[in-house]
Amino acid sequence: MNTSLAQRFEADGYLVLENAIPAAQLQAIRGAAQAIVADFDIDRHRSVFSTRDRDRGRDRYFADSAEAIHCFLEEDALDTSGQLKCEKSLAINKIGHALHDLDPAFEAFCRQPLFADLLRQLGYQRPRLWQSMYIFKQPRIGGEVRWHQDASYLISEPASVTGFWVAVEDAHLGNGCLWVQPGGHHSPLRDRFEFDHQAMQGELLSVGNTPWPGDKEGLALQVPAGSVVIFSDHMPHYSSANHSDASRHAFTMHFAEASAHWPEVNWLQRRQLPPFDLY
Repeated sequence: MNTSLAQRFEADGYLVLENAIPAAQLQAIRGAAQAIVADFDIDRHRSVFSTRDRDRGRDRYFADSAEAIHCFLEEDALDTSGQLKCEKSLAINKIGHALHDLDPAFEAFCRQPLFADLLRQLGYQRPRLWQSMYIFKQPRIGGEVRWHQDASYLISEPASVTGFWVAVEDAHLGNGCLWVQPGGHHSPLRDRFEFDHQAMQGELLSVGNTPWPGDKEGLALQVPAGSVVIFSDHMPHYSSANHSDASRHAFTMHFAEASAHWPEVNWLQRRQLPPFDLY
């Protein structure tokens, strides 16, 4: 194990590795994402992804994306009658959540040796990739993602989820870069999202009264394309709305230790797809 890397992660709850991914690899997944959007039938599915409603808008289409490739719209891409206000390619919030299983370009990207090596250095014995997302953060309408902790939505016992966030494009204050609270992963979990798979309904439950970080506690992670941000599942993080003319594409992966228990209340359940273990 790289003690320095592991010690920094333990102390801060996040790591930033700038320029870790070659441009050709970024272009490969960008092209794959664009192809998925081109094939997406927006008249069949107009599911919006938003964090403004405390995640009440999660439905079967969302739950089924655990084992599929589904597109979700930006909330501000639709008018009051549900019609698009912009072209389809600029209306998608994200694609999720089994890209790594079902798309060859994304599978190859996720299996590159860099990620397995980093997880080994962080002490993982058998990392399992549970979900992947391509996030667009569209120009002018890219929605805010409020402060949250990944362990609220990806529940493992013991907590063992680590997020990898890859900047496909430059991320900066103008286009809604990530913000984190250094050391905030030592704070308690604030919420727990529990999903009833029979009713196809989830609820975000408050599990404490710890306040979210204030303006002075957050740190903006302004990083160039090709950078990898790694963060703990208890790390509070958020991204602001994108009101600029520049998009902020990113690709995320969430790993957990294969030996950890994955409760049934998790919205994400892989019942048909085989486990995606890195090593």
